Amino acid sequence: MPKNYLTIALPKGKLLTDSIRLLTQAGIDCRGVEEDSRQLLFDLPQDDVRIIICRPTDIPTYVEYGAADIGFVGKDTIIEQNCDVAELLDLKFGYCRFVVAMPEDNLPPLLPNGEYDLNFLNHKRAATKFPRVAQSFFSSQGMQVTPIKLHGNIELAPRVGLAEMIVDIVSTGRTLRENRLKEVAQILEATTRMIANRVSYRVKYERIQKLVDKCRELIQENIQG
Repeated sequence: MPKNYLTIALPKGKLLTDSIRLLTQAGIDCRGVEEDSRQLLFDLPQDDVRIIICRPTDIPTYVEYGAADIGFVGKDTIIEQNCDVAELLDLKFGYCRFVVAMPEDNLPPLLPNGEYDLNFLNHKRAATKFPRVAQSFFSSQGMQVTPIKLHGNIELAPRVGLAEMIVDIVSTGRTLRENRLKEVAQILEATTRMIANRVSYRVKYERIQKLVDKCRELIQENIQG
């Protein structure tokens, strides 16, 4: 592959459509790049670009080790993976929130200000796909909570006694409601970010920065309407 190629890692799933749309608006011809295809690697020689389609949780690793020069990935994944990458730009799509949620019939008591008393959570267990995020949050609150890592269906954990609460990302809150869970604390908000391999960012600085600047301009235009 020519040295001037730019390899971009994009996430499978709901973020892919917005990612491709932004790259197309930025002048990269992404025709034929589709998740439905079994193909996971797409060469775009007209733009000197290679696109690879990855699981979102793998993108920081691909970028950190230089298999991709840049990647589009949620801030939640960046925090949890804790990889050594350069975060370049907030792409403003894929919004979600990290929250603590508990069964509706076992909520913490309310404080005078209307918020839940988080001390009620001390010395309890939290089921989560994001143990690093959970541990960091509870430690910052001066609490000892045991994160239990699961890979799916964490809403089940409080119902069967595995944990008293969950820490998860939500967008609409529908899944929580369907499982009779209620948000008791918000940890942080997250959107999709553009990240870069630190060496690539130095070696291909002009190429990468040009894309960053163009994407920033497009995002600002979208915000302004």
